[in-house]
Amino acid sequence: MILTLKNTFEEIGNATLFAKQFFKEVFVPPYEAKQFVKQCYIIGYKSLPLVAITGFIMGLVLTLQSRPTLVKFGAESWLPGMVALSLIREIAPVITALICAGKISSGIGAELGSMKVTEQIDAMEVSAINPYNYLVVTRILACTLMVPILVFFADAVGIVGGYIGINIHGDVNFYRYLTQILQSLEFLDLFPATIKTFFFGFFIGMIGCYKGFNASNGTESVGKAANSAVVTASLAIFIIDMVAVQITDLFF
Repeated sequence: MILTLKNTFEEIGNATLFAKQFFKEVFVPPYEAKQFVKQCYIIGYKSLPLVAITGFIMGLVLTLQSRPTLVKFGAESWLPGMVALSLIREIAPVITALICAGKISSGIGAELGSMKVTEQIDAMEVSAINPYNYLVVTRILACTLMVPILVFFADAVGIVGGYIGINIHGDVNFYRYLTQILQSLEFLDLFPATIKTFFFGFFIGMIGCYKGFNASNGTESVGKAANSAVVTASLAIFIIDMVAVQITDLFF
């Protein structure tokens, strides 16, 4: 028990030092713009189909599951606003972040872990290339930027899914549906939900890079790095979400 706690605190300390190095290196040239754009393409664009399917299903299922209860109380007109608020404030950010943790964080952990095991990172250092700046900074920045964009995309697709769900049992004009959503939304619904997605993206990228960059020798460690990155990033998402909800409740 004591040994497990010791290892946990050591891991947290090492991860904190790793994150500290990121904030130091991010402002130090050379700036790897091409690599950053490439990672944005891999992390953002290639994740769009999965996020789109998930967002559509979230909106559709949430609408179909919520409608019978609201109909019982004669509050069916509240359905568009309720679905939109649920998606934007909580469901879409968390589910999308978890998908990114599974797809992106594991991919980064496996990729960097493989490079570590095959000594490609050591070869970069010998070639006078800063591997941290080239491999880690670009991936963390790309994750921090792309995850919020993916969440916005999931929100939009989820709202379309909700519209289709409503029209399965009724006939609602899309303009009216969208008007009801806009009337129910406020700035304070969007602002906290948007801010926390940047933290989601940062920790997804940082944890994936940390696990891969510190993989031990041996091919077995690559799989362990990818698996550990997913589990740790998913746990971090729930913790960040819990803290964000508490802060929002206190100040907003």
